[in-house]
Order: sequence, then C-alpha cells, then structure tokens
Amino acid sequence: MTTKVMAFGEALIDFLSNGATQTGELESFTKFPGGAPANVAVAVARLGGNSHFVGQVGDDAFGHFLKDSLNSYGVNTENMLMTTEAKTALAFVSLDQTGERSFEFYRSPSADILFREGDFNTAWFSQGQGVFHTCSNTLTDADITKATLAGVSMARAAHWIVSIDVNLRANLWSNGQVDKQRVIDWMQSGDVVKASLEELAVLADDPFVLIEKTLAAGVTLFVLTDGGNAIRFYTAAHGESEVVTPKVEVKDTTAAGDAFVGGLLYKLAEQGGDQASLAALSKQALIDIVRFAAACGADSVTKLGAYPSLPSLAEAEAQLERF
Repeated sequence: MTTKVMAFGEALIDFLSNGATQTGELESFTKFPGGAPANVAVAVARLGGNSHFVGQVGDDAFGHFLKDSLNSYGVNTENMLMTTEAKTALAFVSLDQTGERSFEFYRSPSADILFREGDFNTAWFSQGQGVFHTCSNTLTDADITKATLAGVSMARAAHWIVSIDVNLRANLWSNGQVDKQRVIDWMQSGDVVKASLEELAVLADDPFVLIEKTLAAGVTLFVLTDGGNAIRFYTAAHGESEVVTPKVEVKDTTAAGDAFVGGLLYKLAEQGGDQASLAALSKQALIDIVRFAAACGADSVTKLGAYPSLPSLAEAEAQLERF
C-alpha cells in the first residue's frame, strides 16, 4: 500500500482578486478552494500520492464545496469533519503586479479552529507508515494548539514523519502578535521543517542560530526558502546544501509554497514514510528530493489559483527537466 500523507488544518475559500485595481476598474473576486494544508493534500494527490485531509469545515455551502473539491482532486476526506457551530473560513487574496499576495481573513471563529484534540483518532495512524503534515495556522489559540500537538503526538508514537510548514500569517493571531515560543516549540517537535527566511526573522534575531537549535532538538531535515533565491536545506548528518530554483514567468504565487511542500512530502513518502527512512537518506537523495519540490513550486506559479495550479507528476517532471 502506498504510504499515506495526512495533512491537518484549515480548508477555506480563497476569493482571488482579478487585479483590476491596477487598471482603475472595479476589483472583483473569484471563488477558489484553498487553505495551506488542503493545498498540500491536493498537491500530493495530483502527483499520484495517497493523500488524506483531516480538519473541519462548516456544514454550509462553502464547506460542502471544499469537500467536493478535495474529493474531485483525489484527496481522501473520510476523516474531514463538518460542524454547524461555525462557518467555513474565507480569505480574500489580492495580487500585486508581480503576482505577490496580500490576505484578508474572515476566521473569528471559523469551523477549522473548533477542531479539538478529542476529534483525532489513533486508528488514523494505525495502518502502515505515513507523513503527518501541519501548519502554524492551527496554533492561533490554545484549544486548536492542543489539537495540533495531539495529532503530532499520535504520529510520533506511530513512527510517522511529522512535517512542519511554518507558514506564518500574523493577521490570524490575536492583535497580530505571533506567539513565538509556541511556534518554535511546535516547530522543534517535527522531523521535517520548511520555513522561509522572512518567517524565521519574525521568530528569532538570528534565523541561523534557530535552525541550529531546531536540528539539535531532533529535527532531521530543515528546508529554508527565500523567495526566488536558492533553497537551502540543513541536516545534522550532511550540514548545509543548496538547490537553485528554476526561473519561470510568475502569474500567481498563491500555492507556490504548498506545491513545494506537496512535492517534498510526496517524495519522502516514496522513500518509506517513517523516521528511520528519513534519517537514512543520503545528501544526494535529499538534493534530488528538494529539486523535485522546487520544480513543483515553480510550475504552480505559472498558473492562477490554488488547486488548479498544482502540477501533475508529468508537469512536475517536465519542469524539472528545465532546471
């Protein structure tokens, strides 16, 4: 059986701007399914992986749209919950002339942050090995933090790989103030961490000291992105390595990071999906995996939207050939 990749967190509606404010016309927004962990689940499914999404949406039109959308892309949603206690989260995404995004979230509270630690089921982790993926958006209050850490604990007990995407969105936190220590503690509970240099600068005065401390805490692989610059990654065994990113015409960066993470997790699942297989990877194997992930991210920015922009395996491999 193909190794399972289980993404946990928010599925929400991205209302994507037409960018008309640049031309003086009225700005309008088009509905797309989104949410960082949901995007990662779709990215894995598009590549042909055994992809599962765990989280909660509202029992409303948007929630059903999201579940149907995930299913249509091949994501298993049997453990996706629906609630009448809150509505599905919304995000309005505006783009500048370079395709960079700004977000306005409607999420206070929303269905995704009402997921509780008791909603996790140990049986989800009981069949074979896997990868459990989380983002910092499920740390924005105490209860959803407890739920996230409960999932991490179950995954670790089952010897799954725990994947951490820092993916900081300060405007989701109370008064825009990120609980830095909470994020760092969660980050250091993982096996694989992906963060941008900009995000680490929020968390620590010296991002590279934080990377060293995170590896010392037991993280096996730390991947550092920096916009269109080279991707650096770090392991205790192999030190620092670098992968140059491909140059493409950028239309929309909405799902770039999630496409990258999806490609990374798809390849790690191929290697076995357990902590021992991750630790055994050679430096060259890791370079090849990160290059594939970079190709996934590069391909996604050439298209609009979140799910629709995520590459198939053939598209990712074609992009890889252009490096």
